[in-house]
Amino acid sequence: MTRLIAVRLLFGALTLWAVSVVVFAATQALPGDAAQLILGRDATPERLEALRDQLNLHQPVAVQYTQWLQGLLQGDLGTSFSNRQPVAGFLESPLGNSLTLMGLAALVATPVSLVVGAFSALRRDRGFDHTASLGTLVLASVPEFVVGILLILVLGPGGLDLFASVYSRTGGPDQWVLPALTLALAVAPPIVRMMRATMIEVLESEYVQQARLKGLDERVVLWRHAAPNAIGPVAQVIALQLAWLAGGVVAVEFLFNIPGIGKVLMDAIANRDVPLIQAVVLLIAGIYILVNLLADVIGLAANPKVRVSARRGAPKAGKGKVTTR
Repeated sequence: MTRLIAVRLLFGALTLWAVSVVVFAATQALPGDAAQLILGRDATPERLEALRDQLNLHQPVAVQYTQWLQGLLQGDLGTSFSNRQPVAGFLESPLGNSLTLMGLAALVATPVSLVVGAFSALRRDRGFDHTASLGTLVLASVPEFVVGILLILVLGPGGLDLFASVYSRTGGPDQWVLPALTLALAVAPPIVRMMRATMIEVLESEYVQQARLKGLDERVVLWRHAAPNAIGPVAQVIALQLAWLAGGVVAVEFLFNIPGIGKVLMDAIANRDVPLIQAVVLLIAGIYILVNLLADVIGLAANPKVRVSARRGAPKAGKGKVTTR
């Protein structure tokens, strides 16, 4: 497992480097003049020229990328063009808001989806199974911002008035309920359906049938034999869905007016704030890579063959080679 983590970290670093090249090239292709956007239409040619020199806009693209990459490796994300603040400090609060929203959605969606999927497998072709299948199919076909609007109409001030529908810096914890629930409902359907399919396959396997024939309690069969073998494949789907949160959070933050990295990215694109765009995209890519790495580790840890091999360990020293006749 240590070797797997090291290899995935290496590939993750290479992926981030490739993303940095693509992002830098894409931001260079954005229309307009960054200096003109920062100073406005009334700026004099002298001021524009001085700002271009300050931002190194006259240097070749390769030189600009090399300087930017060196800054990244030293922990310097650059300075925002629009507000002239260090990007790292400026992103602290928006990143915290986005991670809070994503974390709440993951905490709600993951365990509930696993339980619903497993229970649907146990109640295969019954009422609960049909209801869950239909519900997940409907949720999977509806965009997340439509789900958010429906939740606002039902649970917000326009309906039952249970939760706040707009984020406020002075608001209470209830303002996180609707956006977190919106994201949770968006990522839950694939997890539920994958857990159901995997659990059905595991429950029909020979080793589960053998455990039942031995007279083991049904809860022991489910939690010790069936669930660990079903979690491994589902972990990959969970990783993809949680990684989707890094990008899907943009629409939800806009809908509920949450000042997260999604809103920052939209404003940065509008203002052609190149350092801010590059930093946010790299953050999203880093979150995606990290979540997939965690999924691989969880999938291996949940594999009974890996656990048994780890418990047995390597052969003891001093043992002779085993020969066969």
